[in-house]
Amino acid sequence: MQVARAFPRLIRTQPWTAAGVGAAAVACWLLLLWGAIDMASPVMQLTMPLSAWSFSNWGAVFAMWVVMMGAMMLPSAAPMVLSFATLNRKRAERARTLLFISAYLALWASFGGAATIIQWALQSLGWITPMIVSTSAALSVTLLLIAGVFQFSPLKRACLRACRSPLGFLLSDWREGLAGAWHMGVRHGLYCLGCCWALMTLLFVGGAMNLPWIAALASLVAIEKLAPRGQLIAQALGGAMIAVGVIRLI
Repeated sequence: MQVARAFPRLIRTQPWTAAGVGAAAVACWLLLLWGAIDMASPVMQLTMPLSAWSFSNWGAVFAMWVVMMGAMMLPSAAPMVLSFATLNRKRAERARTLLFISAYLALWASFGGAATIIQWALQSLGWITPMIVSTSAALSVTLLLIAGVFQFSPLKRACLRACRSPLGFLLSDWREGLAGAWHMGVRHGLYCLGCCWALMTLLFVGGAMNLPWIAALASLVAIEKLAPRGQLIAQALGGAMIAVGVIRLI
């Protein structure tokens, strides 16, 4: 199924589910926008610890990463969610859709937890600023080269293929019941994580509080998942990342 062509039909079939996913994504982006505009607020200051991290710092940074992952990943996951919801509506099992989305977001929240720990470690080493921008040329080059090379890997191709084909995923990974819906949400989240983790590490290069950079990476994720010939676009992006990494190395 061509995702871009099927998406309008899925929205017409599942308007309320589409509205819910869209509202959640917009809410996440608005929170990020507020944070970027009002960095002097007490809450945002907690996300930028200057020295030793307190419990409040850990909680605020983790919350920031969770919101960021929701903003970046929900739009490109919408076709899969709507396809799943369409099948469940026909089977009168609407609760399964909520569990599917919850499991998907829980998987990315776990990634946010890992990113929080990585941020603490990199900041402790002095390799990133409290604004989560790389201060190390070696770190930036390494992450760019890893992300670029990964775009050509068999794992990337397999995960991207699963993300680009909602029907194929539903046929191969279908599970019955509420537990099955949770399992499917986690499974799809793992495919997305396998597809996008390397791109997410680039947040440490351009800044995880740099809204244009976040939007650019989210757009790249959406393009390679949803656009026609997304696999080729992913490889072209990989080549560009490698080239930038080599230029920065030189």
